[in-house]
Amino acid sequence: MAFESLTDKLQGVFKQLRSKGRLTESDVHDAMKEVKMALLEADVNFKTVKNFIYQVEQKAIGEDVMNGLNPAQTVIKIVHDELIELMGSETTEIPLNSGGMTVIMMAGLQGSGKTTTAAKLAGKLKSRGKRPLLVACDVYRPGAIKQLETNGAKVGVPVFTMGDRKNPVDIAKAAISHAEENSYNVVLIDTAGRLQIDDDMMKELKNIKKEIRVDYTVLVVDAMTGQEAVNVAKTFTYKVGIDGIILTKCDGDTRGGAALSVKSSTGKPLLYIGMGEKLEDLEQFYPERMADRILGMGDVMTLIEKAQAAMDETKAAEMEKKFRKASFGFDDYLTSMEQMKKMGGIESILSMLPGVGSKASEISDMVDEKQMKRTEAIILSMTPEERSNPDLLNVSRKKRIASGAGVDISEVNRLVKQFEQARKMMKQMPGMGRGGRRGGAGLFRGMKLPF
Repeated sequence: MAFESLTDKLQGVFKQLRSKGRLTESDVHDAMKEVKMALLEADVNFKTVKNFIYQVEQKAIGEDVMNGLNPAQTVIKIVHDELIELMGSETTEIPLNSGGMTVIMMAGLQGSGKTTTAAKLAGKLKSRGKRPLLVACDVYRPGAIKQLETNGAKVGVPVFTMGDRKNPVDIAKAAISHAEENSYNVVLIDTAGRLQIDDDMMKELKNIKKEIRVDYTVLVVDAMTGQEAVNVAKTFTYKVGIDGIILTKCDGDTRGGAALSVKSSTGKPLLYIGMGEKLEDLEQFYPERMADRILGMGDVMTLIEKAQAAMDETKAAEMEKKFRKASFGFDDYLTSMEQMKKMGGIESILSMLPGVGSKASEISDMVDEKQMKRTEAIILSMTPEERSNPDLLNVSRKKRIASGAGVDISEVNRLVKQFEQARKMMKQMPGMGRGGRRGGAGLFRGMKLPF
């Protein structure tokens, strides 16, 4: 998971601070040495680390902190606040022209995920009521145009293309005319990448910006490349000019150096982070939430937003009503499993809970993913009537279901038994069986799910 290694190290440092009670300047210096090493091992830019540690120490050894009632907690808060400052303090949105068209140019090296990110961003803009148009200007990489068309179709955004035999500058100019004629108000230009920075690529990007009005240039960089991502961002800033950055593959970056370095190194805001391969796995970047994640404090707000996106209010109300009456069926289990997948899976959900953080992967390993798939197969082998009314499940029906799911009948019996226990438990919970209300968290407390 993202920042797993860094989070573990920082939590170890802070645990030592808390154990001391009162702190001396020497305690703070020693702790900051360990924080410095943790950041450098996370591949954070050296100059960025040096400035960060200096700022924290200056504030942490002040008289108010050292003589306070809980100096360790105060030092941790200072680190938290400085992390937020380091990553940009405020959340930055791509500014869209209210009265006309906004042209966004996507740039980056080959393999950074630029084409997929362009489609993800277009999908987000469409969900906000905009009319985006994707433009295929990568005429060099085999399959680039097809990839953009495929991803564009997935998010319901059209793609303007003139094939791979035209000059990218001409394609961009024609796309602007097409957008104006068809009332598209956001144009996203997917430009060509290279395996490494070269003059031809930079010249082509500058020519596009020279021939058409580009309102915002977004650089897409791979978080997994660590310090190299910062070097790429610096070069693009100097040679082409960029306005904002999107970091991809952050879900696999256990170090986090790029996320902590790009803003301070380039002066450009971090706009979004890619947290998975799915088209919906592009998260708005919130410096405060990221600081919380890094320090193992969870990210409850993002978790809530994911939950809201995974299930509409009508379905949520229906499910709550069923649980309060203990009248839920196996279809409701399938719905819950589908929600979990949409929210990024068990590990993603756990990582956003306070106090779990880097232990998320360890805990999620205890959940058998294969068992979840078998549970799904068993439920899908039931008839609609059996899923809605589990009391119908006699021995012969269970045998048929086991055969259809390709499992032993004992697994069907186990699932049915767990289901009956869960329903019985819900009836016994205060207020539940009589239709009384409980908070959302209390709704599932103590309930043993079959996956």
